[in-house]
Amino acid sequence: MKTLQQLGMVILGVGFMELGFSHAIARADQGLFLTYPPEVHQTTAEQIFLIGTAAPEGEVLVNGESIQRNVAGHFAPSFPLQVGDNTFTLRYGDQEKRVVVTRLSTGLAVPDGVAFVPESLMPTVDIARLPGELICFEAIAPPNAAVSVSLGTHSIPLSPEPPNPSLPPNYSVLTFDNQPTVLTNANDSSGAMLYQGCRTFTNPGLLGAPTYRMVFDGQTVQTAAAGTVEIFDPNQIQVVEVTAESGTARTGPSTHYSRLTPLPPGTRARLTGREGEWFRMDYGAWIRGTKAVVQGVVMPPRSLIRSVQMRQGTDRTEMLFPLQVPVPISVDQGSDTFSLTLHNTTAQTDTILLNDDLLVERMDWTQPNPDEVTYRFTLKTQQQWGYDIRYEGTTLVLVLHHPPALRPGPQPLQGMRILLDPGHGGPNDLGARGPTGYPEKDVALDISLLLRDELEQRGATVIMSRTEDVDVGLGDRVNLIQSSNPHLALSVHYNALPDNGDAINTAGIGTFWYNAQAHRPAVVLHNYLVETLGRPSYGVFWNNLALTRPTTAPSVLLELGFMINPDEFEWVIDPVEQQRLANALADGILAWVNESQ
Repeated sequence: MKTLQQLGMVILGVGFMELGFSHAIARADQGLFLTYPPEVHQTTAEQIFLIGTAAPEGEVLVNGESIQRNVAGHFAPSFPLQVGDNTFTLRYGDQEKRVVVTRLSTGLAVPDGVAFVPESLMPTVDIARLPGELICFEAIAPPNAAVSVSLGTHSIPLSPEPPNPSLPPNYSVLTFDNQPTVLTNANDSSGAMLYQGCRTFTNPGLLGAPTYRMVFDGQTVQTAAAGTVEIFDPNQIQVVEVTAESGTARTGPSTHYSRLTPLPPGTRARLTGREGEWFRMDYGAWIRGTKAVVQGVVMPPRSLIRSVQMRQGTDRTEMLFPLQVPVPISVDQGSDTFSLTLHNTTAQTDTILLNDDLLVERMDWTQPNPDEVTYRFTLKTQQQWGYDIRYEGTTLVLVLHHPPALRPGPQPLQGMRILLDPGHGGPNDLGARGPTGYPEKDVALDISLLLRDELEQRGATVIMSRTEDVDVGLGDRVNLIQSSNPHLALSVHYNALPDNGDAINTAGIGTFWYNAQAHRPAVVLHNYLVETLGRPSYGVFWNNLALTRPTTAPSVLLELGFMINPDEFEWVIDPVEQQRLANALADGILAWVNESQ
């Protein structure tokens, strides 16, 4: 599993257990070996697991207490953490290892004396909004203070408010513990209080940085926020134009917000807000300033649309939507439907060319409001095989990929292209590591090569992102999926957990998908492996990952077992079981293909 170690917590995405460790691997005759955590470690988790091994004979002690190990000598116990430093001393015979894990507080920051918490003063970056929009201010200060904020000629009193329950990070669902929690020191007289207030502003202009004022215990304190507030002039039109190859649109102004349909380069929309380096477009989505430019114009970008044309190819169906300007788009996939919405567009449509097609049954369109036109394709199969969207000048081209043209005969996958992406690789990107230090990158490559052979025996054309221990960048992997145009893309990984996970009792097969076209293969492969191999089910997850996001083909990320589970690790590295797994994966792919025909 690709993971990110950040304050000791891990999420799917970048490297995990290799960070801060030696690259050694324990030998069978080696003594005490600790894979995770490192000697000095920080986390916000309430507990930590210790992953490692020692020869099966004898005891391993943690802080003087014997811990459970499996027959191979591996261990993965979890221990509760107090806020602050927690010391763990591991002993095996005359060997000793010492680990200090610091648990960081997640409560409200506490002011230093009669003062505001500086990073709590909103806004922390420069923002701009339209006239009449509600702008909210907040600050953390001592309880029972009188707090207000001034901006321009306005003074806004702020009221003490209990903070909203704190939502856990997205990856908390990976440990099945994603319930909100209340910040414990919100009403503590010795702690901190959150003060909030909102108001609208009608006059355009740069209002400057809000100044926060607090009266407490006979003292008055004034502090300016780091960011400024600007109100846009609605008569001065600015336009955002996407410059990136794929403009990532989001629901809010940071990468913490969810992704929306990517915008092709050249897409234009009116600028309606700004927050730091993020631009808000008129249909509600935000885009980072590194992906777009802002221009001053006379007219807002809007388009009419009239005729629509189909263009058929041997392996794809293309739909051409001639527009006056490249407008923002949204895509929605159902089981046997594909909907494309054009924002800032008004229909004048009377004629559409739509021939009988291998993929498309028919197309309908609606104008749900004056600013949107939605085209809904009813498809002839419930499995979709990928799509691409681009602008050719101001004409939007939607490419719907056809299913593989399988050839009858003894090789049932002949005519199908499958991309295999063994996770991680190279000297620095080890991936997760088992109790002995054995890295995910090696076993992911081993199983991918075995699977390649099985698929080729069944007639498939297999594309590999790597066939040896080399580093392949995440962007290069994504580009390979998009450029090779496979019928299926599988990213092969093995799993680990965030610090608060249960490494001993968590095991099994997990599959991850993002676009609707990948849902069914993710489910079929998961169920087939669980039932055929008798493995535990970890689950089927919708997950926003770089290697599940490509739209060109159904793209599924496989987590084939837990490196950190002492017992499952032995199954993961067993050559006989690896061959069984490769056979089952190939047969599972065939089962999905047969179901899709």
